[in-house]
Amino acid sequence: MTGLAGGPLTRERCAALDATDPLASLRDRFQVPDDVVYLDGNSLGAPPRAAADTVRHLLDEEWGRGLIRSWNEAGWIDAPRRIGDKLGRLIGAAPGQVVVSDSTSVNLFKLLTAALRARPGRRVILSERDNFPTDLYVAEGVARGMDAVLRIVDRGELEGAIDESVAVLMLTHVDYRTGFMHDMGSLTEVAHAGGVVALWDLSHSVAAVPLAVDEWGVDLAVGCGYKHLCGGPGAPAHLYVASRLQEEMRSSIQGWMGHADTFGFEAEYRPAPGVLRHLCGTPPMLAMAALEAAVDLFGSIDTAEVRRKSVALGDLLIRLVDERLAGRGLVVASPRDGACRGSQVSLSHPQGYRVMRALIDRGVIGDFRPPDLMRFGLVPLYVRHVDIWDAVEVLREVIDGELWRDLAYAVRATVT
Repeated sequence: MTGLAGGPLTRERCAALDATDPLASLRDRFQVPDDVVYLDGNSLGAPPRAAADTVRHLLDEEWGRGLIRSWNEAGWIDAPRRIGDKLGRLIGAAPGQVVVSDSTSVNLFKLLTAALRARPGRRVILSERDNFPTDLYVAEGVARGMDAVLRIVDRGELEGAIDESVAVLMLTHVDYRTGFMHDMGSLTEVAHAGGVVALWDLSHSVAAVPLAVDEWGVDLAVGCGYKHLCGGPGAPAHLYVASRLQEEMRSSIQGWMGHADTFGFEAEYRPAPGVLRHLCGTPPMLAMAALEAAVDLFGSIDTAEVRRKSVALGDLLIRLVDERLAGRGLVVASPRDGACRGSQVSLSHPQGYRVMRALIDRGVIGDFRPPDLMRFGLVPLYVRHVDIWDAVEVLREVIDGELWRDLAYAVRATVT
């Protein structure tokens, strides 16, 4: 943890790190309230200030004055491909392999069905027990509708479960509960050795950790735009299809935007070339505009520096918990090795739900996942070292003062 090695940790030392942080000025480019410590970027990233200007311009000028002409004059019709290519640079994908469309779940459905059809004779979708539940729900539905099987195994059994019956390996790169990060390149290589398509969910890793899907040989990928990418609540998702597989992967949702002649209105469907065939409906331009503003911001930043600070913030949080909250029932549930951890730290506590409710009421916003995990998302572009210090101090006050015993926290309410 550069800058904090040796000597006791203090808030002043954290502030000194912030004063020399090369990313410090980026905080001003986000709308973060002064009265909160926002550590829930792994669920919903804070809004880039540019997003408001971009959406306002679309409302007032492109829609307000251009009206329907803006599909051509303002480039709305090209937005899924244009933003996809920009986003592709964030995940290490060459142009022409990423489109922005629909939701992560819808895109996962498209790619799972395409992968099964591309591997006739193989009827198994392989995944791990700790995968994101929605991904497993989608896979179960796909398997039921295509006379296939969803095989779920423990994480340590994945490699041994790959055999000639498996069509597709479906995994989430960063575990939403703990932040554990798979070795995407290694597992993709294992899948390929068994003739298996490798499909990755990047929802908790895009804009959070460096990605190189082309270099690692990834076949297919999906991801959302509203977590670390800060594209807005419910922002459009994206999908990636490696160029070498694009002609054999055909979407099960055949819409007019994925037609070879979008405005030809032919009676029969002909898939568009390449990754564009995985588009289906009209792009939601207000949401696309906000997402593009975020993608442009991230595209101008050194991802290596973002990753360095992310690991440093996580290391700091873990060290402060060890040193200042020892013996209070907290357990670090995330990997302690930053190289194996996404941009979050999760702590377990027997009263985790109540503790998180008390934290939120005191301006430290994280989130909770059953049965006992408190998650703290670290977006280095606006989270400071002093934010981590302050969050841990409030956590100590809540636990030492047993503030979580407030009866109001016994009633289950929405915690994102």
